[in-house]
Order: sequence, then structure tokens, then C-alpha cells
Amino acid sequence: MNPTLEIFSQGEEIVTGHTVDTNAAWLSQQAVALGFTVTRHTAVGDKLDDLVVLLKEISLRADCCICTGGLGPTSDDLTATAVAEAFGLVLEFDVVAFAHIQQFFMTRNRLMPESNRKQAMLPKGAERLDNEWGTAPGFAVHYQRCWFVFLPGVPSEMRAIFLEKVRPTLATRFTLRPSTLVSIKTFGIGESDIQQRIGGIAIPAQVQLGFRASLNEVQTKLLFPPNYPGAEMRLLVAEFADILGDVVFAVDGLGEVTGDLAFTVDQLMQAGKHTLAVVETASQGLLAGLCVGSAWLLETRYECSLARLAQKLALAISADDLLEAAKAVALATRHGSGADFVLVQLYAGDFPALLDKGKLIDLQTVLLAGGRCYQAKRSIAGLPQRKQNQAALLALDLLRRYLQGSVSDAHLC
Repeated sequence: MNPTLEIFSQGEEIVTGHTVDTNAAWLSQQAVALGFTVTRHTAVGDKLDDLVVLLKEISLRADCCICTGGLGPTSDDLTATAVAEAFGLVLEFDVVAFAHIQQFFMTRNRLMPESNRKQAMLPKGAERLDNEWGTAPGFAVHYQRCWFVFLPGVPSEMRAIFLEKVRPTLATRFTLRPSTLVSIKTFGIGESDIQQRIGGIAIPAQVQLGFRASLNEVQTKLLFPPNYPGAEMRLLVAEFADILGDVVFAVDGLGEVTGDLAFTVDQLMQAGKHTLAVVETASQGLLAGLCVGSAWLLETRYECSLARLAQKLALAISADDLLEAAKAVALATRHGSGADFVLVQLYAGDFPALLDKGKLIDLQTVLLAGGRCYQAKRSIAGLPQRKQNQAALLALDLLRRYLQGSVSDAHLC
């Protein structure tokens, strides 16, 4: 059985919702990947009694606990004090920790406030975790059945200390048998449709099925237990991917580096040494923004409406035939840009309709590639931000389908 791990976040700003606890999510992903069973996330405000009670409870039920926050120099930073009280320890002045804090201010030509001296007070017997990225050192102590790790709440500092100093120690302190999580990433299909498509697959009892949905993608997750046969794992994943079909843009967890839809397109464009020109309306520059830093993006144009685009390009096009309008824009753009591919995105209606969350807009996307023209149509609704986001992703997905060879004859125009 895998060792259990809890994540404990300290801070009034976490409890009241003024700060989103991204630390807990990131630490959970790290812990699960290592082979821990994460049993709880707990957040407590700046109340010493509550902190003491929780630390005592965790010490009796968890094998490991990673705590974030409460290591700063101010009066509401109570973690070290709570640890000393909960575990019957005294706080001692750590000379090395204090020297690191002083050095932090000296290298920045700043005078160290006296309050920072507090950060060098650590529980007696604790293992100091030096912070090379800030002033708050972390520390680790063992009490009852649990090994506790206390890290700063600043995400960049917390992650750096965890990766460099904590993660290597976890692998030596605990017998870890990591499971394998495979995520099949899709775009353009909802959870319910996925569930219906995969309903006939025989999933072994020891494999856990789950879903994670967001505006940008839906992930179908398969969690395989330790030592699950690799060949059988790949066969099951392939069965899922085959049934889901061309909505699958990436599979994560089988050794290949994957990312979101934009990352997938970037990798495919680089591999093929292709170039692209973009014309967008409804996505209002977001389509180009998703390709930022990509050398293959040669040219991008944004216009708020088809009428303005027609005027700028001196084309006789109208919203009465969006497909023909998009094809004309694509041809004109290719002539001027010299790009291998041209991606054009237009919508029917005026700009106020795009901003009106109660109105549908008809979106027409065209890809000019290899001397042929491919198209995708979709009606999108909702807040302007959702329309913008979906318009950008739908265009990228058409390009992705072409690059992965999954664009069908139905897309020809």
C-alpha cells in the first residue's frame, strides 16, 4: 500500500478566498507522480490554536505532510510557533539561516528589517531547508508517524525548495511505487459524449477511469496501478483513442512530452518546417497570441468585422456567403505572405453581436494548405471571452487535424 500524504496550507488569505491555493494542486500532482496516496487538503487561517490541533491530528493519521505558508517575518506567520507547541519543541536561533537572510538583503543593497530575524527561529532538531530564492527557510521534522515538511507559501520559492531539496529525500524515506496516469486529451467533444462513446470498452477493475473538463479541452484519465503490464496499458489506451477518433489531439503519460492544443500545433508545425499566416476576427488577436514565440507564424491580421477586412484587402466579399469570403481572404493573404498555410476565421453578424452573451454567432474557419481548402463551421455562444476563446481554438484545431492527417473529406471546400 502506498504511503499517505496530506497537504496543509496556512494563511487567512487562503481560507477567505483572496488567494487561490495553487500550491496544493501542484504539490498533489508531484506527490501522486512519486507514488503517494494523497488523502486530504486542509487550509487553516492565522489562528495558533487551530494550527496546533491540526498538526497533532495529522501526526497520527498521515505518513507524510507537506505544509505551505506561515514562515514569513510578520505577526500572522505562526507556523514555526505552532510546530513547537504541537510537538513539544523549543524554538532555537539558527545562525546559518540568519546568515542566508542577511545575505539576501545585502545582495540587493537593502537594509534587513529586524522582523526578519524571526525567520531564523526554527524548532529544535528540525532539518533546515535553505531558501536560495527568498528569505524564509523551510524545515522538516518527524513526529509520531508523520514526516512533516514546512515550505514558504510563495509559489516560486516553494516549488524550487521542493524540487531541489524535498523530492530527492522523499524517495529515500519512503517506499514508493508510483501509479501511471494516462490522459487522453480531446477538443470539440463533451464529457457526456465521451462517456457514451467509450461505454463498450471493458476496463479492468484495477484501472481507474476519470475525467477532467475545462473550456480548452477534456481529458479522459486512466490511472494504472504500479507494475501494470506496459503492453496491456498501451493496448487499452489505443482502444480509447481509436474510439474517440479525431477529437484526440494528444496522449499524455506514455513517455512523450505533451501540452495543450497550441503546444501540439507548435510541435507539428516545427516538425514539418511549415509556415503560417493568420487572419482572424472573432478571436480578436487571441489566435495569434496562442502562437506567440513561434517562428513559423509569418503574418497575422486582426479585424473586428468582415466589412473592415473587406475594405482593408479591397475584396468584394460579404457575409451572405462566409465560405466564399473566407476562401477569397485566404487566397489574397497567401499571395502577399508567402506562407505555406493560411488560416482564416470569419463570423456572420456585427461586432455588437459578438459582445452580446445572449446571441449566437456563426463562425466560419478556412485553412488553405497544399493547394486545397478545408473548412469548419460552428455556432458559438456565451460571454465575449468564451466566444473569443472558442473561435481561436476551433481555428487551431482545424490546423491540427490537417497536420495530424485526421482532416476528412467533409472538411474540403
